[in-house]
Amino acid sequence: MPEVVIGLDGHGEELAVYGSRDQHLRRVRDALGVRVLARRGELKIEGDPDRVQQAVRVFEGLRAIHRSKKAIGSEDVGDLIELELGSKGEPGFETIEIREGNRSVRPRSPGQARYIDSLLHRELVFCIGPAGTGKTYLAVAMAVSLLRKSRIKKIVLVRPAVEAGEHLGFLPGDLEDKINPYLRPLLDALHDLMDYDQIKRYMDGDLIEIAPLAYMRGRTLNDAAIILDEGQNATVPQMKMFLTRMGQNSRIVVTGDVTQVDLPRGTPSGLADAIERLKDIPGVAIAFLDRSDIVRHPLVQSIVDAYEAGDQAEREAAAAQAGGTR
Repeated sequence: MPEVVIGLDGHGEELAVYGSRDQHLRRVRDALGVRVLARRGELKIEGDPDRVQQAVRVFEGLRAIHRSKKAIGSEDVGDLIELELGSKGEPGFETIEIREGNRSVRPRSPGQARYIDSLLHRELVFCIGPAGTGKTYLAVAMAVSLLRKSRIKKIVLVRPAVEAGEHLGFLPGDLEDKINPYLRPLLDALHDLMDYDQIKRYMDGDLIEIAPLAYMRGRTLNDAAIILDEGQNATVPQMKMFLTRMGQNSRIVVTGDVTQVDLPRGTPSGLADAIERLKDIPGVAIAFLDRSDIVRHPLVQSIVDAYEAGDQAEREAAAAQAGGTR
């Protein structure tokens, strides 16, 4: 696998190029589909030769910004990535524009393009697909774009805290401390699209709210983009409750993977149920993403393939055993 090593000049340059908690590295990695390893003052980039060279130019651009004595912002990373991707996106694909350094989020597969089209033009969107396909990221990008353009007044990010069950009260800390582990993926998407200080100001001003699904009951949300992540872990009554929170001039997006349900055995998934009930209603869009839409590290697709192959082998073995016992 082709690789390039970039030497960095000191700890200060490392911190600037890597970003807070390596967010710049992750962003370049995910946008260009390369492997990025940081160690002992060196940055090693591996992957497709063309993509590696694109990543090198992005990191060299970040070094140049740092050496000009300027702080590297999220918009700088986005601009350099966009400069590399340029017109290489698929023709006719719509983008999600974010008025923050004129950034835009582009689809990286036909499946993502169809999903973005639904996000931009439908009021209720369901997106089903495996890990790494951009389900949550693109939904959050759409919400940030609408907020930046003043087309909505609030973003509400919601997630079921299934793993906590009835034991949430036994976890240490206040409510925010208790639910933070379950909402972390939503925060990660936000941090990739906005600066930390901006997120904090928006949350303090109640422009962005992050909450567990149970806290949606009894509310009506107007002028809002409301995103339910991991929707497969909502029960049927919870899903009905959530969907009926929609108020005037609001958008709802529900994302999830129906093959990864963590509900108790025998409990139907609210996401699978909702798709079947609402599939023929005008204004509702259902986007299906698959392994070809995975945009994380290239290994993620291989990992998904390996697990699916193992699951298929187990099903075939179980079927063969059942047939032999008749």
